[in-house]
Amino acid sequence: MGNRGMEDLIPIINKLQDAFTTVGLSSTFDLPQIAVVGGQSAGKSSVLENFVGRDFLPRGSGIVTRRPLILQLNYAKAEWGEFLHCKNKKFTSFEEIRSEIEAETDRMTGKNRGISPIPINLRVFSPHVLNLTLVDLPGLTKVPVGDQPHDIEQQIRNMLMEFITKANCLILAVTPANSDLATSDALKIAKEVDPQGLRTIGVVTKLDLMDDGTDAREILENRLLPLRRGYIGVVNRSQRDIDGRKDIKAALAAERKFFLSHPSYRHMADRLGTPYLQKTLNQQLTNHIRDTLPQLRSKLQGQILSMEKEVSEYKNIRPDDPSRKTKAMLQMIQQFGVDFEKRIEGAGDEIDTLELSGGAKINRIFHERFPFELVKMEYDEKELRREISYAIKNIHGVRVGLFTPDMAFETIVKRQIARLKEPALKCIDMVVTELTHVVRKCGERMSRYPRLREETERIVTTHIREREQNTKDQVMMLVDIQLAYMNTNHEDFIGFANAEHQAIRSSGDKRNAIGPRQQQRIGHQVIRKGWLTIQNISFMKGGSKDYWFVLTAESLSWYKDEEEKDKKYLLLLDGLKLRDVESGFMSKKHTFALFNPDLRNVYKDYKQLELGADTSDTVDSWKASFLRAGVYPERIQDEQATGGESPVEQMGSLDPQLERQVETIRNLVDSYMGIISSQIRDLVPKTAMHLTINDTKEFITSELLAHLYSSGDQSTLMEESAEEVQRRDEMLKMYHASKDALNIIGDINTTTISTPVPPPVTNDWLNTENRGSSPPSPVPSRPPPRPVSSSMNSYNSGQAHVPRPSSVPLVPSRPDVPSRPGPSGVPSVPRRPERSAPPIPGRPAVPARPT
Repeated sequence: MGNRGMEDLIPIINKLQDAFTTVGLSSTFDLPQIAVVGGQSAGKSSVLENFVGRDFLPRGSGIVTRRPLILQLNYAKAEWGEFLHCKNKKFTSFEEIRSEIEAETDRMTGKNRGISPIPINLRVFSPHVLNLTLVDLPGLTKVPVGDQPHDIEQQIRNMLMEFITKANCLILAVTPANSDLATSDALKIAKEVDPQGLRTIGVVTKLDLMDDGTDAREILENRLLPLRRGYIGVVNRSQRDIDGRKDIKAALAAERKFFLSHPSYRHMADRLGTPYLQKTLNQQLTNHIRDTLPQLRSKLQGQILSMEKEVSEYKNIRPDDPSRKTKAMLQMIQQFGVDFEKRIEGAGDEIDTLELSGGAKINRIFHERFPFELVKMEYDEKELRREISYAIKNIHGVRVGLFTPDMAFETIVKRQIARLKEPALKCIDMVVTELTHVVRKCGERMSRYPRLREETERIVTTHIREREQNTKDQVMMLVDIQLAYMNTNHEDFIGFANAEHQAIRSSGDKRNAIGPRQQQRIGHQVIRKGWLTIQNISFMKGGSKDYWFVLTAESLSWYKDEEEKDKKYLLLLDGLKLRDVESGFMSKKHTFALFNPDLRNVYKDYKQLELGADTSDTVDSWKASFLRAGVYPERIQDEQATGGESPVEQMGSLDPQLERQVETIRNLVDSYMGIISSQIRDLVPKTAMHLTINDTKEFITSELLAHLYSSGDQSTLMEESAEEVQRRDEMLKMYHASKDALNIIGDINTTTISTPVPPPVTNDWLNTENRGSSPPSPVPSRPPPRPVSSSMNSYNSGQAHVPRPSSVPLVPSRPDVPSRPGPSGVPSVPRRPERSAPPIPGRPAVPARPT
């Protein structure tokens, strides 16, 4: 490409637009462009036709523009048009161009006046145009016409927003002068996306149709609702002129005559009209492209880098190649096994930061959920003592028992051991559920081959279900083994003598079953720390607050933060119980509460302390921790069944001997069940790990592939989904379009400017209005690089030519005149003789002389 000048930037952007539109990606990239917006019959189409100098856009009532029209104007010596959807076909008749636009619109939208966001790309070559690219959008409408959908207004608005919300899109807001500018649909929608007016260029049409005695002078002078880039007024052909086939060149001459003869516009006639609008848009778009080109290059480079890895897999792909299918299948199964093992063992490339899953979830089941379920089976002290009392009485029968019967101990222990089956089986169910979830997550990598994913998940899940039953049978056997023989010689068993000794000195407190030395050891042991929310603080006292809680075997403390310096409260756990609480209407927390069964206040003036956490898993973990601290859940159904009777009333009047025997058996049961519970808590997770989890990993590694081969045809399993085929095609299109775009702009040197580009339209010239003449426009330092027709010379040189006033002769370069003291009336420097002095570019400015 070489070292291009800035005058070629607009054709470069046109090539980028064509490259992306060809692959259906025109709306993906934010390319610099000018979008034309306005209400119906605002004169948008007439403005575009005036640029070209030909009638080529559809005409009619209602919505005529029903698809975006990307109009690319290119300077050329000949005159013709091209459509992107009609490659290699030149349209030399502009009537054919109009017919093709109508036919292409109907092909996509039908003939019911519907709309479509898919653009039509039209390229016009002509010696009467400047390089320019505009997007003609449907006119804003309020009421549906004919078979149009009832939400046509919202559809058009959404289409406009899709274009004008992009930061690189300039907005050409077209407003008729014979309507109130403050209610302009075009300016209103432009203001929404460009509140500072930095991207909006105002165009005022139909100036010749304003009522007598009114004009748009304040608007065009940018005094009323000012825009950063100002307003430009134009006069289009009337409907009568269009019907009468009035030549556009004659219309442009009439437009020029109108501005020069109108008393309100003649002082700014050089800054009004279609030629000036076209020249200004050319300058504005060129400046805009120059400013946004580095950003566009960076975006393209970043997008190509992000797609390189995936595209490298697709470049040489042949979907029907059997060897490729076999290789892909082996890789998928191997990756599935690796992902499964990583999710279980805790490693992996993708770490979930939102929730526990896989091995972490199973670990919580083993060490929190399962122990919680075990403790719940042991906690009912009243029921246990009642069962012991009934067992002792039934064994003695009509006799008065002098000794504590060991049969009562064995009967009660077996009942307690049998109850362990339920939590053990529930643990296996939770593990299997999580394993099934892991299989589904690992199968997501196979979404490219839906049949393979479905068959793989079915085979592995079926195997897990088979192992689940084997594991449950083994767990039931573990419990049955414990029921088969009572080993009262176990080294950790308290023994009859110690149990009876403790019963004699027992005061009835549940903690007396624990030795004083052990109780002292665990009293200050920290069981759990973490954040919880105190839910039941009233709104008047500050509402719910988060605190850092520390749970020990005897107390619950909370602090301001995890540094544990500012302690807020210390709550003793003795006698407290735990219950579930429904969350409030406005709260999303999972809540539980601590309370006193005798209805005493727990915390300050509150009967219960409501604590909340974000997830149910966190609440379950805290409940399990409170159970370890001796805080048990309430049991409403038992209290209702017993009618609130005391243990003594439920069991009848206990004599001291029976009470001592009950306490002895209670201590023996508690000691023995502690041993059994510890063994079950240790063996059930090991059994699940060996028979279910490890076996499934081994099955996936060694047998899954054989099952897949035997389950069906390999070609059927490796059929790609339609979504994957579409995704691959879109990825390749995007990649190649980005590469082409980067090649197009890769060699452009944006620091080279062959023609000085004036700044955006300003209103500084208004300050000279009272002096009766306008200042000269900037003069280019050298002529344009290519010739243009004489008819365009008046507006193709950078700015409109205005003769230099004779009172300001050209002054050659000379050193600055220093300021000198003296009276205010300093004589002026004598004028140099009148002679032609060529302008010298880059001369230093002449400082203002004191007056």
